[in-house]
Amino acid sequence: MLELRRPIQIGEAVKRVMGHQLGGKKELIPIEDCDHRYLAEDIIATHDIPMFTRSGYDGFALRAEDTEVASSEFPLEFKVVEELAAGMVPKNELGPFEASRIMTGAKTPKGANAVIALELVKEFTKKGEKYISIKRQLKEGEHLSYQAEETRCGEIVIKKGTRINPGVKAVLATFGYSQVPVAVKPRIGIFATGSELLDVNEPLQDGKIRNSNSYMIEAQAKRIGAEPIYFGKLPDEIETCYEAISLALNKVDILITTGGVSVGDYDLMPDIYKRLTGQVLFNKVAMRPGSVTTVTALEGKLLFGLSGNPSASYVGFELFVRPIIRKMLYSDHPYLKFETVSLASDFPKVNPFTRFVRSKLFFENGEMMARPVGMDKSNAVLSLAKTDTLMVLPGSTRHFQKGDKVTALLLEDEEGSQTLWQDSNRNE
Repeated sequence: MLELRRPIQIGEAVKRVMGHQLGGKKELIPIEDCDHRYLAEDIIATHDIPMFTRSGYDGFALRAEDTEVASSEFPLEFKVVEELAAGMVPKNELGPFEASRIMTGAKTPKGANAVIALELVKEFTKKGEKYISIKRQLKEGEHLSYQAEETRCGEIVIKKGTRINPGVKAVLATFGYSQVPVAVKPRIGIFATGSELLDVNEPLQDGKIRNSNSYMIEAQAKRIGAEPIYFGKLPDEIETCYEAISLALNKVDILITTGGVSVGDYDLMPDIYKRLTGQVLFNKVAMRPGSVTTVTALEGKLLFGLSGNPSASYVGFELFVRPIIRKMLYSDHPYLKFETVSLASDFPKVNPFTRFVRSKLFFENGEMMARPVGMDKSNAVLSLAKTDTLMVLPGSTRHFQKGDKVTALLLEDEEGSQTLWQDSNRNE
């Protein structure tokens, strides 16, 4: 007798997964090796930026109040008392009508509160000493970068969970983080199940297909900072599958299987989950594709049974696996970022379940739009190559029309969202 599965709403399914949050781990690694990793701690400013008030131009530092009456008709003369290159420490405090020759980035001398650009002065020598003549009034602070105007010592400058890009790396170096606290990459085990599967280097055979899911999921895991471990293919033999999965669970934080989660004669995963005596969080979700997605919690690990159909497997990973991995990487924005966009073409299919349509995002006349790409079937694979967005079409009894406002989940975005988009059915 077939098992009766009752679908739950997507939001509830995600909530159940996130309720079994797996703790992240930290490690220190050299700054040279930290590219594309995720910060495990907030980065704190270890000093002010700038550390001192400095010049923003090549020119002359002076006192703005001394220039109050300067004009083309009444030029003022200033005695040059010092020359300051970047890295030098001023020795003199400026008095009235004194100036210091200063380079961009150099520390300003005491008494100075403005800098005039080099091209705005006339330099000359009088009685063997250097002078400048200026013909304009300066405002206090002109061409200066004040100490701590960017950040103060002790402030949080980058939050934990941030992906380390070249800009983040520059900040780490600025504050002396030679050893960087990063999240340990979650270990994501992957099995592809099904006796019909061939390896990528095997010639095609009648009735069989090449395994694409494991390569796809490996790439999805790497995209969000995890370490995928491919354990190979599993045949449609329950004992072989059970033993392999039991052993693999000891080596990973999360285990993903693709295929075998439906209710056919050769869909063995439901029976294996029962034998593992874990807590089945759900085994059907009100969504297309990927309704048979199944998740089990077992001894501090999570086992995701994704569909064997490529598009369904892809969607299941992004909706359910991605946010829990992001949490393990200390992110407080674990969910896919979402935007409201306009549907670029009619979508005639109707379905009582929420549908995730592989789509491409673009702008037209200043409006953000999404267009479905390729065949909209769960076994389709070519459309995935063009997909950068999952368009969310709520369950409905009528088709969607061009121009309808819909939600788009952004797959290539690194920022993420603190909240899940609102899952609701139109049922019109």
